[in-house]
Amino acid sequence: MLQRSGHQVYVAESVERHLCRASSAVEQCALVPSPRHQTEAYLSALETWVQTWQIDLLIPMCEEVFYVAQRADRLRQHCRVLVSSPEQLHVLHHKYDFIQLAKSMGLSVPDTYLIQSSQERLNIQHVLDRSGEWVWKPVYSRFAAKVRMPTHEPYDLPVEEWVSPVSPWVAQQYIHGRGLCTYSVVHEGRLVAHATYESKFRTGDVGASVSFEQVDHTGAYAWVKQFVQEITFTGQIGFDFIEDMEGQLYAIECNPRATSGIHLFHPGDGLVRALLEPERLLSEKKEVIPESPVKAMLALPMLGCGIRQISRRVNLREWMTAWRGSRDVVYAQQDTRPFFEQIAVVLAAWRNARSLRITLTEALTHDIEWNGEQQ
Repeated sequence: MLQRSGHQVYVAESVERHLCRASSAVEQCALVPSPRHQTEAYLSALETWVQTWQIDLLIPMCEEVFYVAQRADRLRQHCRVLVSSPEQLHVLHHKYDFIQLAKSMGLSVPDTYLIQSSQERLNIQHVLDRSGEWVWKPVYSRFAAKVRMPTHEPYDLPVEEWVSPVSPWVAQQYIHGRGLCTYSVVHEGRLVAHATYESKFRTGDVGASVSFEQVDHTGAYAWVKQFVQEITFTGQIGFDFIEDMEGQLYAIECNPRATSGIHLFHPGDGLVRALLEPERLLSEKKEVIPESPVKAMLALPMLGCGIRQISRRVNLREWMTAWRGSRDVVYAQQDTRPFFEQIAVVLAAWRNARSLRITLTEALTHDIEWNGEQQ
């Protein structure tokens, strides 16, 4: 979208194999150190490339946003940087602190308990026993990589191995209903672009979304609008919601970065303007939303979901409907090489996962994820 709007796009990436390296929409790619494992070297390299390429706008696209924010003031001497403050990002990323912040605004959230030790878990056991089903997850996590649903046994490891002050978890009330997600671009607390979408298909039972269907949802829009306004947020932000059987909406977590909702926008929708000139859009009193209706998917992992649905006839019919009506967000007629690069990306991540003894999902973010490390 940026390239088709007349802009030159440069990419700084910390893994060798990635989709953008094969894209004709990219002027040049630079291999930089890992933000997570070589933070200072990464930030120095980023600053060097910003100057070398004469960048006007730096747009973090995943959890490297937490590292970029640490040196945003210095980077802003050379270009505009689409990030909020490190302190604000930390609160939003922390799955307990975010819930407490939203609750203080009177916004609807599930009951959520912070657990930093086996003793804290024992102290709230009576609450957990009498209050239905609970979801367990680390306060720092992404793409549901370590989430334990009520159908899972949360104590299959000694509690001291997965809960500690360094690695706290939350127990969150499980709400039956449909999952909704949002993606927004915000400038000084005001929505500039917004999309709400439903995702019925994921990697695994609770993993990352691979299918995205836009929905018009006034409740989600109002929730997000109030939240970002009260914290005067600037940047890209996403929220995960559950809408229960009565239509009550609960925010379960926040992703203060770009999310898959970006796939719902097309060239011409105005997302590029939202990213590059939010002040002008606000002065024109315009908010950018995807042209309706929109369905998108990541075709290769979506195909994997379909294979899993073969034994579930109802789910298989839903999958076939979603597949037929969705466009693949990676494949483009004028830029086909990223589609084939997916295979190399997955193979590289699979080798990394085997080497580090982690899951494939964890391997895909191992170099950029942020888990509350000291700044």
